[in-house]
Amino acid sequence: MYVIVVYDIEEKRVSKICKFLRLYLNWIQNSVFEGELTESELKKIKKELKKLIDKDYDSILIFCMKNKRYVDKEVIGIEKTELTNIF
Repeated sequence: MYVIVVYDIEEKRVSKICKFLRLYLNWIQNSVFEGELTESELKKIKKELKKLIDKDYDSILIFCMKNKRYVDKEVIGIEKTELTNIF
């Protein structure tokens, strides 16, 4: 499935969240990641994110689509990061 993760995290936890998400997804913009995941990978990510955040201050949004072809993405201005395959 194709997943977009957007987060608003207190500054002292941002680097931990960013490093963790880079293990699974492509960083595309400040606080935004995207990529293809399996169901088990998504469950694993959700479980770990719940451990890393402070639920009273932090917010994470996860958008799931069946696959990337159902998403029309348009970039206005510069594209911050070139997408790469993660192995």
